[in-house]
Amino acid sequence: MGQKKNERRLEDNQAMAKARMVRISPQKLNLVAQLIRGKKVEHAMSELEFSRKRIAKDVKKVLESAVANAENNHDLDIDSLVVDQAFVGKNLVMKRFRPRARGRTGKILKPFAEITIVLKEVEEAA
Repeated sequence: MGQKKNERRLEDNQAMAKARMVRISPQKLNLVAQLIRGKKVEHAMSELEFSRKRIAKDVKKVLESAVANAENNHDLDIDSLVVDQAFVGKNLVMKRFRPRARGRTGKILKPFAEITIVLKEVEEAA
């Protein structure tokens, strides 16, 4: 006797990929996520390819993973995929300290974030 299969959280025409523990602040990651929200997958890929932000490479990897999930796991047509949602969440924050003058310390926060990309298959109106 095993565990029962979990119900699917997304609709039948959606696929998802998630990256956790991405070493950047959520605020900076959200700037890149805003670039791809609502766009077709090929436009989003090219947008990330030529972005000058360091984190764009990691976001592109997650987008490619979502496309692979859509194609292999859910049998969706990759030519009609659109980025339905791209949202960012907080994760752990590493705390470090730097010695300062007169015996004090300066706090250094090194935040981590996570990004979730949901793709949706859209029927194109002819």
